[in-house]
This record gives sequence, structure tokens and C-alpha cells, in this order.
Amino acid sequence: MSVEEAPVTVTRADHRTELVPFTARDGTRLTFVHVRGPREPWRGPVMLAHGSGVRAELFRPPLPRTLVDVLLEDGWDVWMLNWRGSIDLDPMPWTLDDAAVFDHPAAVDHVLAATGTTTMKAIVHCQGSTSFTMAAVAGLVPAVDTVVSNAVSLHPVLPFWSRQKIRYLVDPIERFTPHLNPAWGYRSDGNFSKVLRGVVRVTHPECDNIVCRMVSFTYGSGFPALWSHENLDRATHDWISGEFADVPMSFFRQMGRSVAAGHLVPAHDHPELPDDLVAGPPRTDARFAFLAGADNRCYLPESQVRTHAFFARHRPDKGDTLHVLPGYGHLDVFFGRRAWRDTYPIILEELHR
Repeated sequence: MSVEEAPVTVTRADHRTELVPFTARDGTRLTFVHVRGPREPWRGPVMLAHGSGVRAELFRPPLPRTLVDVLLEDGWDVWMLNWRGSIDLDPMPWTLDDAAVFDHPAAVDHVLAATGTTTMKAIVHCQGSTSFTMAAVAGLVPAVDTVVSNAVSLHPVLPFWSRQKIRYLVDPIERFTPHLNPAWGYRSDGNFSKVLRGVVRVTHPECDNIVCRMVSFTYGSGFPALWSHENLDRATHDWISGEFADVPMSFFRQMGRSVAAGHLVPAHDHPELPDDLVAGPPRTDARFAFLAGADNRCYLPESQVRTHAFFARHRPDKGDTLHVLPGYGHLDVFFGRRAWRDTYPIILEELHR
């Protein structure tokens, strides 16, 4: 029986992990968490990109079976990217443009050089997805042939209360702080952080994890906003407390303009990016698989529905797909207790197509 037909069962104890530094195209220092299993990979490299204010370890929660385990079992060479929105790097102001132009192309180049391959695949989430999709539609990552995008890509659609927050609260908040930080739930950073924590305690009484509640205030409209408590085991719900930190107000300003426009709007005049990201066909040959949790209260499923329709309109024969996942929200797609059964097989199937 071949290796492909009988992969070993991989756990966190089997991971061979290496932290790999590299440099973005503007000189910013970034890192990869490169993970291999007990056997050498045979399918090629796959890059995982996290969302805003988290880090690469997002994909290795304290579950018995993580997405990384499943990818390693299936023969993939796993590269978890810490782009400039990672809390494992020094805090900095950033925009989606910065990641699209400077981070993702450099990351792809690094993986290709390190592995000796000519093509690779990517699994991208939230702002890792928006920025990576910007890079893809601008033709900046041509070696990536498959992209699995979760939650949002080109068309951010927010729940009503989130639209009000991003429209009316960004400017007042920025007078007091250059960033928001869900970790203020357990550590203060001046008086504003204490006031905000008090507001969240009153308005988000849904659980006993103050960081979980702070995350819901920061990123969405829900109780909680980024996952269903029913989908998380206790260890993962506790683990969340150490996995969220600084997000610059520069990001929220750009997202506010994008929500108002109905699609991503560049924040800077980067010649590498088109002025209007949806004015013409995407400049990529990569096939996209769009995932959307049906219960997502951070970005509504309509976000991915609209982007899938945009791709399908411009290239109907490419085979881009859309999966609306019942019972899932924003991040429990990756670290829900039953994700190994409900969502990981979909991701693997899309990587194989």
C-alpha cells in the first residue's frame, strides 16, 4: 500500500517545528513557523495565513486533532506565516495594502526557494485572506495555484451593529489609542483600556472569559461574535486568552472605507495594486475555494457569496467554489471541536482538486 493511501496519524507531539525568519519587500522582518510530520512531505508546500491581531499558531489550538495534523497526515509541507499583522512580531501600523504588496509575495518567494518547487497552495483566513486576495487579483503571487479563503476576501459585509461601530467609533477611539487590544481584558494599558474593559464587562456577559468578550466587541456583533461556544471545548476557550493582541486603527480605517464602498479599497497609492480591485477580471490563474460560516457574526456569509460571484462572472470555467458551512461562524471553522469532521475534509478536498 502506498504512503498516500495509508498516512500515519499525526499529533502535536509528532510535529517538527522550525521558526524561519525572512524579510518582506519593504524590509520588515517576518517569520514562518515551518512544520513537518514524522514523514517527509510528498504533496508540496501549503502556506497558512492568519487574520488580524493573532498569529500563526492560530492553526494549532489545543485540540486532539488540528488542521495542521490533518495536513501533515495528508503529505503537505506546512508553512504557517506570521505576516505583519501577527502578535508574534513587533507591533506596527499596517494596512491590507502593505501585506498584499510587501508580505505575501515575499512569503511565496521564500517558500518556493526553500522547497525547490514552482507552485504552491494557500489557506488564508480573514485579513490574511483579504490581503492575500488583493495580492492575487493584482497578479503578485502567480505561483500559487489554489487558494482556500475563509470568511472574507474582496467584499466585506458586516452585521448592522458592526457597521455602526466601524462608522462612528473609529475616529473617537483613535483620539485615545493607536490600536485596540483584546488582551486588555487581563492587562491594562492606561485609563482607556480600563474604561473599555468595563464597557465590555457590562455589554458582553456571555461567558467567564473576558478576552473572549473583548474579541466580540473588537471584531463583530454577537455573543460571542467569532465562534459558537458550543463549538469550542474548554481547553480551546481558555487558550483564546493568550492568542489575541494589538490591532492598529489604521486597519479599521481602511476596513471602514471598504465596507462603505462594498469592496476592498486600497489605503495607499501602491503602483502594484489597481486603483479599483473589482473593476476588471482577477489577474490570477489560481482556483479559489471560498468558505463562509453560516453563523459568522464578524463577516456575514454574504461577503464570500459576493466574491465568489465576482470570480464566477469573470471566469466561469475556472471551477471556483463556495461552501457555506452550517453551524459554524468565523474561527471555529479552524478550531471547533468537530472541525476535524465538518470542515477539514472540505479544505483537503479543495487542495486536491
